[in-house]
Amino acid sequence: MRFASARSKLLHSFAGKPLIHWPLDALRSVGAKPIVAVVSPDSGELRAACGRDVVFGVQREQRGTGHAVLAARRHLADHRGAVLVMAGDLPLLKPQSMRRLVRAHKEAGDGIALLTAQADDPQGWGRIVRKGRRINAIVEQRDANAEQRAIQEVNVGVYCLRAPLLFDLLRKVKPDNAQNEIYLTDIVELALNRGLPVKSVAVDASEVGQINNRRELAQLEAVYRQQINERWMAAGVTLEDPATTYIGPGVRIGNDSVIGPNVHLRGDTKLGPGCQVDGSSYITDSQIGADVHLRFGVVLSAARIGKGCAIGPFAHLRPGTRLAAGVHIGDFVETKNAFFASGSKANHLAYIGDAEIGRETNVGAGTITCNYDGYDKHRTIVGDRVMIGSDTQLVAPVRVGDDVYVASGSTVRRDVPAGTLVYNPRPQSETEGWVADWRDSHPPKKKSKSKPGRKSARRNS
Repeated sequence: MRFASARSKLLHSFAGKPLIHWPLDALRSVGAKPIVAVVSPDSGELRAACGRDVVFGVQREQRGTGHAVLAARRHLADHRGAVLVMAGDLPLLKPQSMRRLVRAHKEAGDGIALLTAQADDPQGWGRIVRKGRRINAIVEQRDANAEQRAIQEVNVGVYCLRAPLLFDLLRKVKPDNAQNEIYLTDIVELALNRGLPVKSVAVDASEVGQINNRRELAQLEAVYRQQINERWMAAGVTLEDPATTYIGPGVRIGNDSVIGPNVHLRGDTKLGPGCQVDGSSYITDSQIGADVHLRFGVVLSAARIGKGCAIGPFAHLRPGTRLAAGVHIGDFVETKNAFFASGSKANHLAYIGDAEIGRETNVGAGTITCNYDGYDKHRTIVGDRVMIGSDTQLVAPVRVGDDVYVASGSTVRRDVPAGTLVYNPRPQSETEGWVADWRDSHPPKKKSKSKPGRKSARRNS
């Protein structure tokens, strides 16, 4: 069972970013240069995802892991130092483990250092075969005998050795295996035959889980989510239901914050201390101040929220939204590219887009800023202490001065000076007795009755 996808496995998302980003970011963090990614000829999307600091070797036919490494040779022809060799689907391998491996290589001198792990279920892994404490060989699962398959120490597939030695050994590897492939693991036996040291560095199996299909991708991401959640709980954050809490690797949370069930915190998101996120909220790339209350079902995207704000339930704050301290945004309110000064409120059923709202202003239910004329977007600017009545339309571009009172049901098309009452005269008309006349001309419809036995006849037909 594989990914069954038209896209490369390494482009599938792991904890909010493509799988390939994880090993690349780890390599960058340890200062690896150059970074060479071995790809297939039709890998344009994967190349674009890797970044400008990555160069590419092309493996034109699939002939094994060693054959893949040989495709990187031209980029490392003049490199005389150590090379880290690893697979692209190891998202949880820690930079600290890479540094330990590099140190072990330096201690081993002109030899090989590699990572190993103890696997409860070693199915699918290459086995580390030892003679005493010394590594004697690495045997792939497909070529292992029954005794070797019982070994639980496995090869992680991460190596460190000098570039000249790597390619010299690979040139001597023969495809003498069941798959007729050039195995990277065979360089270990060749090095041992030369009398070169081979040193292992043990890592926890949770760092090196294999991802060969979508099930394993989901399983490993669940492990990662648990690690992140446990770290935040240890740092003083309450997670009411850790099993349904999704916190991305770039997220920061202040202590004494409480996160409810089914909350997603993703991207470059920061919560200040003392925040309350009730549940079923989706927050990405947003900066949230201290003591903010996000009620049920809030969606925030690239928003900046000041201290002590209360938002929701069911509010949607889109990119460019900025709230100063103490702002209230209520249920079914949508904002976009809008600024609310301190103390202002839009408590329900409003759309505020491309707008600036002054201090201590109240936006009534059903208010919308008509910001789009079919061609361009226009801004609405509202002053301080403005009372905007329900069902108001502010047709941009328009300015409303300080201390204005906009009567309910008004359409504001022109700039309004400070201290003004705005209203649209709409006389109320009444027709007495109209309801009785209408009902007399529209008698209730009689409900049709099914004939006896019809339903049972249908049922038996």
